[in-house]
Amino acid sequence: MKPADLIVTQWGCRFHGRTLPCSIGRSGITDDKQEGDGATPRGTMRIVGMLWRADRLPPGVVPPWARAIGPGDLWSDDVADPAYNHLVRAPHPFSHERLRRADPMYDIVLLTDWNWPDSTPGRGSAIFLHQWRRPRLGTAGCVAFSRRDLLWLAGRVQRGTRVILR
Repeated sequence: MKPADLIVTQWGCRFHGRTLPCSIGRSGITDDKQEGDGATPRGTMRIVGMLWRADRLPPGVVPPWARAIGPGDLWSDDVADPAYNHLVRAPHPFSHERLRRADPMYDIVLLTDWNWPDSTPGRGSAIFLHQWRRPRLGTAGCVAFSRRDLLWLAGRVQRGTRVILR
């Protein structure tokens, strides 16, 4: 492990010499991730992208490789969808999650390569790093941080940064 790795446990996240509080899946960390189980998968993932709300955050907060979230951006979570666990656009006939939310939870989203790009239906869709609803509240499987800490992370992670869940 290196200081540039994000090391996530149920107690927090270590990155660049800092320890940040975070939330994980409401069902804890699992070795057998399933769609809808509320668990965060154990193992190593990589940051493969970053999405952000350009209408809510000032320029310069995120790196140039971040992509702005548009009004029609969705994430497919339907195991029957040929585009399962991928970014899709509205209108979309399969079950999906809207990325442009009314709340601030997805103002910044760090995308991981969990079950992506070659997705296995049922193995779990997107594991994002995003803003928490409130401190330590369990997620649907993602890793969540305070807004301040997520902004700090967004300014320091790179594509390829390892996220190690133990």
